[in-house]
Amino acid sequence: MSDSSANKHQLDIASVAVIGIGTWGQNLARVFHRLGALVAISDTNPERLQEAAPRYAGVTATSDPKMLLDDPRIRAVVISTPAATHYHLVRDALAAGKDVFVEKPMALTANEGKDLVERAEKAGRILMVGHVMNYHPAIAALRTLINRGDLGQVRYVYSNRLNIGKIRTEENILWSFAPHDISLLLNLLGEEPRHVFSSGGAWLNPDVHDVTMTLLQFPSGVQAHIFVSWLHPFKEHRLVVVGSEKMAVFDDTSENKLALYPHRVEWINRVPTAIRAAAEVVPTSDEEPLLIECRQFLDSVATRVPPPTDGREGLRVLRVLEACQQSLKTLAQTRAFESSQTASKPYFVHPSAVVDEGAEIGAGTKIWHFSHIMSGAVIGEGCVIGQNVNIAGGTRIGNRVKIQNNVSVYTGTVIEDDVFLGPSCVLTNVKNPRAQINRHDLYETTILRRGCTIGANATIVCGVTIGRYAFVAAGAVVTRDVPDYTLVAGNPARPKGWISRHGHPMTRPSEDGLWRCPESGFRYQLVNGSLKCLDLDEDAPLPAELAVGRRRYDELKSGQPPCTC
Repeated sequence: MSDSSANKHQLDIASVAVIGIGTWGQNLARVFHRLGALVAISDTNPERLQEAAPRYAGVTATSDPKMLLDDPRIRAVVISTPAATHYHLVRDALAAGKDVFVEKPMALTANEGKDLVERAEKAGRILMVGHVMNYHPAIAALRTLINRGDLGQVRYVYSNRLNIGKIRTEENILWSFAPHDISLLLNLLGEEPRHVFSSGGAWLNPDVHDVTMTLLQFPSGVQAHIFVSWLHPFKEHRLVVVGSEKMAVFDDTSENKLALYPHRVEWINRVPTAIRAAAEVVPTSDEEPLLIECRQFLDSVATRVPPPTDGREGLRVLRVLEACQQSLKTLAQTRAFESSQTASKPYFVHPSAVVDEGAEIGAGTKIWHFSHIMSGAVIGEGCVIGQNVNIAGGTRIGNRVKIQNNVSVYTGTVIEDDVFLGPSCVLTNVKNPRAQINRHDLYETTILRRGCTIGANATIVCGVTIGRYAFVAAGAVVTRDVPDYTLVAGNPARPKGWISRHGHPMTRPSEDGLWRCPESGFRYQLVNGSLKCLDLDEDAPLPAELAVGRRRYDELKSGQPPCTC
């Protein structure tokens, strides 16, 4: 199946316009056209626009980006213009109701980046930053090696990104080249630096550095350096991760992109001696990283699940860049970096709870006694995390989620808005666990859709989806998908009937074929075998007068008809 055919189902959702078709913008236009999503291109340079337009038959070409923002058929825009224009273009695109993919950096200050993130979240829009190296198959393989401990304890990382090429005047080499490397470090290590130090030189243009060296110290003890230059006689892009057991080398200019070096140091006659070993080539896919990145954007637009390099990830990179730039200007020996986790927190954490650096917590969320939120976890706004709850890295939890005591949420779990997890319910991420066998690469995804309830002591076997407003009874063992608005119970869990958004089993349909909630009066109808609410959109909040229960469950309990789902 071609890329265009495979993504045909996304075209109505993710019709894409590319704004800015310079060197990199042309690559973006090429890939989105290959994926069948490109409907328009724009550039203020008429000659460039005229040259590019014939490559994309049927695609609108205009020098006025505002025309694209006003076009209702365009769902998403891709911005690949000079960095100084990013903030205003992204802001206007979000205001026009578009999802946005913006090349790095997404803005030139952290305050501007923070404003864009807040605007995107308020508008419910996808905001993705073009940190393309995070989508490189070899980097994905390297991340797996680090996470499962193949390198041992990571001690030191260095990255060289060097070239003789296009020299910019609107931003220096730090802002032009280093965002990719900073993004990689933050994602591979799962933490933000404690101190940064940058130095360099500006030889071609005053105050625009051509070469910089940046040192970063992380709370875990890892140290890293980033060397970037556009005054280098040849192209080099190499990332080296030094672990206690092995060293990994990513070389994007080599045929073998990733290799392991099991070198070690032995003490011989009280003298440390390096013992060299042959390189082990790590096989990786040769799929184009930009293709993977663009496909991720289309998937995020379609599913509304934020991408790994979303606006908040871009903001973390901006904060590090600003600290590096300040060090560069002042020539300070080191500059303390206040991470997003140590800044003033708009959420509550009980003194006995632990929130690792690298975790993201939304405003108004409360984390109670003896809970642990691990690095890489993302928790939305207004959530309640009860006592003795563990949330692993890589999990994504929506807004207003309530997790009761003694629950562990494992990597691979996606929890949408307004989900309720009862006390001591069990989630898993491997169907056949063995202590002797490492299956970290085989975690299965479990999805809990908006508004569903998992009862106390229920078990959800991994790899299933619990539908919107479904209800899993206490003690049930779920081994397969649960449709929307379905009540399931037993071991294994089986459908027992339809349940309303207010959590009440509903009576048999009346003569008009509709089910009715005994508390709210909302009407429900079967549509293609799935129950739909006729009186309120599933994504809409409950009216204030219906958001507070008035009558007990037993007062409204009725017979439970056989489920026809």
